[in-house]
Amino acid sequence: MSTKEKSLNFIEQIIEEDLKNGLSQDKLRFRFPPEPNGYLHIGHASSICLNFGLGLDYQAPVNLRFDDTNPAKEEQEYVDAIKKDVQWLGYQWAEECYASDYFQQLYDWTVALIKKGKAYVDSQTSEEMAKQKGTPTQAGVDSPYRNRSVEENLDLFERMKNGEFEEGTHILRAKIDMASTNMLMRDPIMYRILHKHHHRTGEKWCIYPMYDWAHGESDYLEQISHSFCTLEFLPHRELYDWFLDQIIDTGKVRPKQREFARRNLSHTVVSKRKLLQLVQEGHVTGWDDPRMSTISGMRRRGYTPTAIRNFADTIGIAKRDNLIDVSLLEFCVREDLNKTAPRVMAVLDPVKLILTNYPEGKEEWLDAENNQEEEIMTYRKVPFSKELYIEREDFLEEANSKFFRLTLGKEVRLKNAYIIKGESVVKDADGNITEIHATYDEDSRSGSGSEASQRKVKGTIHWVSVAHAVPAEIRIYDRLFSHENPDGNKDINFKEFLNPNSLEIITGYLEPSLKTAVDGDRFQFQRLGYFCVDRDTTADKLVFNKTVGLRDTWAKVESKE
Repeated sequence: MSTKEKSLNFIEQIIEEDLKNGLSQDKLRFRFPPEPNGYLHIGHASSICLNFGLGLDYQAPVNLRFDDTNPAKEEQEYVDAIKKDVQWLGYQWAEECYASDYFQQLYDWTVALIKKGKAYVDSQTSEEMAKQKGTPTQAGVDSPYRNRSVEENLDLFERMKNGEFEEGTHILRAKIDMASTNMLMRDPIMYRILHKHHHRTGEKWCIYPMYDWAHGESDYLEQISHSFCTLEFLPHRELYDWFLDQIIDTGKVRPKQREFARRNLSHTVVSKRKLLQLVQEGHVTGWDDPRMSTISGMRRRGYTPTAIRNFADTIGIAKRDNLIDVSLLEFCVREDLNKTAPRVMAVLDPVKLILTNYPEGKEEWLDAENNQEEEIMTYRKVPFSKELYIEREDFLEEANSKFFRLTLGKEVRLKNAYIIKGESVVKDADGNITEIHATYDEDSRSGSGSEASQRKVKGTIHWVSVAHAVPAEIRIYDRLFSHENPDGNKDINFKEFLNPNSLEIITGYLEPSLKTAVDGDRFQFQRLGYFCVDRDTTADKLVFNKTVGLRDTWAKVESKE
């Protein structure tokens, strides 16, 4: 364990107990076992952080093993995306493994089980099997094929492997106990016929192992000491152990399955099937849409690996499922970006501000700090001129004493620049303000050291020089779902809660230092929030995604509702 003192979670306690009971520290080995049938989401991020975090704490190897036993749903694209996500989060696996690496060994073990009378080929339909399986309070009924001879089972199983039968005509089942109180122990399926191309083995196999048969045995082959999975696999533990009992060599490490609770995130879904549905039906632009709960979506939105790891560490490991407010994740993002994101100026809802007493044609390049959190402050130059853009909400023609931004007859400071005073407005035929006229105090430039520059005014607003402004497409994201638990009511389709206002696209105006920003660059638009350059950016057009606001405004909206 790491030398720093901390209270152990229940999983660490399990490991510590095993070490006390004689498990050698050098026998510790963990794994992260995703199925490559979709992109990873925030739930997987917690599991990644758990397993790889244990590896770091105990100086133990962690395997990345792809559970690629269902070629009907798996693709190389997903394998590549998963590897990218794990590395982006800051982790490196000891070995890259695949359940398909072990297909031959699993087959050989299965043949041995058939010979021992512990597995048989069943030729019932799935409907017939479902009827004879019983209920939690009523024992199942033996399959009419349960007592096939060993010879017949071996012959049928080999012919299944050779592709002689159509899908659904036969399956292979373990012969355990049709009266077990654990429904999963009632002769579970070990193999099914699938005539599908496999992304690694091609057409070699026509039969594929089920998760319960492949998983524990893969753990054993890799000598994984602790196999951690989510709570829905708790009933599977008995079967996990039964399968290991059939093949275990007492001289080797026996894997131990233990379960932890899912940490579901509010206003999202984390079912890969439902995320795929959102993609296929066009509710989002793809797996990496910044509104998605996928790691790739969060990366594109501008979330940082550190923030996600901190979030996983903050919510911890529990024994009961829980719904975590997405605001906590956003807090972790905000906290990290506050330390690292350069401050820049951008105006997203512009109105023109004209300084009537500023010389025509003059421009200045003023110093602006990059990030107040830096140990050694660095600066950049921003252009200043007679005509500026400011945020429309930063001006009120008539305002009360609590409004500390620009209004007529009162002073406000322009960030990094001058103190100005509102004088008059110009309106269009509909009464909308098109221009604000103000005067500036020439002696009040920030940092000049003059007496006027040290004069205190109550408000400071940001701005962008009109002549130098860089237009950009700004994508403002809101919650993808309006309900905190869109998947919580099984009688209501989760898509009923899709938020129609989850994306707003506007044109903003940025200071010219952002001209050279590239995909993935993150910034704080001062007074507005954190933003990230999107991959849709081209040489001719900047595109920014809003990552998160400077504070949690959603909580205020929800409290009003």
